[in-house]
Amino acid sequence: MSKEPSPTSIRIPVFDHSAEPNASRMPMWIRQPLGSNKFSETAKAIHSNSLNTVCEQASCPNRGECWSHGTATFMLLGDTCTRACAFCNVITGKPTWFDDEEPERIANAVKEMGLDYIVLTSVNRDDMPDGGAKIFADTITALRKNKSDIGLELLTPDFNRCQEEAVEIIMSQLNQVKDENVEVQMVWGHNVETIPNFYKTVRKGSSYERSLKMLELAVQQEGIEAKSAIMMGMGETEAQVTEVLKDLRSVGVQRIAMGQYLRPTRYHLPVKEYVALEQFEEYEKIAKSLGFTWAKSGPMVRSSYHAEEIQK
Repeated sequence: MSKEPSPTSIRIPVFDHSAEPNASRMPMWIRQPLGSNKFSETAKAIHSNSLNTVCEQASCPNRGECWSHGTATFMLLGDTCTRACAFCNVITGKPTWFDDEEPERIANAVKEMGLDYIVLTSVNRDDMPDGGAKIFADTITALRKNKSDIGLELLTPDFNRCQEEAVEIIMSQLNQVKDENVEVQMVWGHNVETIPNFYKTVRKGSSYERSLKMLELAVQQEGIEAKSAIMMGMGETEAQVTEVLKDLRSVGVQRIAMGQYLRPTRYHLPVKEYVALEQFEEYEKIAKSLGFTWAKSGPMVRSSYHAEEIQK
């Protein structure tokens, strides 16, 4: 195992507002209990295998609920991202971390947790020629080796400058370990996160068009359902969100998750609005009317929240 610390990693201050003047007081439905039941067992499986999760690194508000149900979203390729998105709590810096034994450790943790469906994500690794695609591929192999019928959801970066190559690496490996006698659920997710007008502020270093292209490439792969997610409460309008949903459908995306943006720290993008529950219900209706086969919309919804559920 070649795991190194990341001495160059820092949390970059993006915004330093002392208050959120345009947002009302946080509603009660935002506050979530820590949870119990399987929480400690989940934590043990993750930490004993020296793994990162988006649940911890991104300060997901649903960690208590998900870990208590024995699920987690594993984050590949370390804890340091090469981009500095204004909404994200993952550390930004120059990664020095690489561990070719990580796929086996994830497979071991998944086996310990007894999971039938697994979500894999990663930090952006623009420093790597393949964007980290090979680690995704090797992890798929390790998971399918232990359990050939495990459901898989990949929540990948946009693989800047190597999209076609990354898709080829991952799909080639997936097809090699595919059991033709076993039908499994396979989802390829990539989050657009917000409306295109906000990209320069919210997703520096990313491109709305590039994200749509990533999803279009995923849709073109046999046996794959494409998925995306949008954060609300940054000042977007219903009309702007609807246009994003139409764009996603135009490239063939079938699954959509829509949730409330929550500011991780005072250094991050302020919340402009806590979106009403009725508005989230309306967004779900709009999504379904546009043809999404799986749509979840609510304040606490995140891209991997209840991802294993099949919804028609």
